[in-house]
Amino acid sequence: MTIKTALFCAALGLAATAAPLTSNARVYLDVDVAPPPPPVEVVPAPRIGYVWAPGYYNWEGHRHVWVRGHWIREHHHHHWVADRWEDRDGRWHRERGHWERD
Repeated sequence: MTIKTALFCAALGLAATAAPLTSNARVYLDVDVAPPPPPVEVVPAPRIGYVWAPGYYNWEGHRHVWVRGHWIREHHHHHWVADRWEDRDGRWHRERGHWERD
């Protein structure tokens, strides 16, 4: 194994371990286009140990795209705050869904 190959492998291994550390980065995006009214979404029957996260519009490229609701595993002593869009002085800002302590 050459020194270049060893250095490349070491750098690749370091990058692989560093990648999960950056995955919690948040990106905030404000757009000029209001989301359309949400479609009617039928909520399935409750599931023990899960919380329903309602659907929401995500901004993809240059348009709003509907993301269907889904079940997420509950977090004890927390409640789910759903994704929502807020009008901030004529620009639309998406607040991502998140857990809040009860």
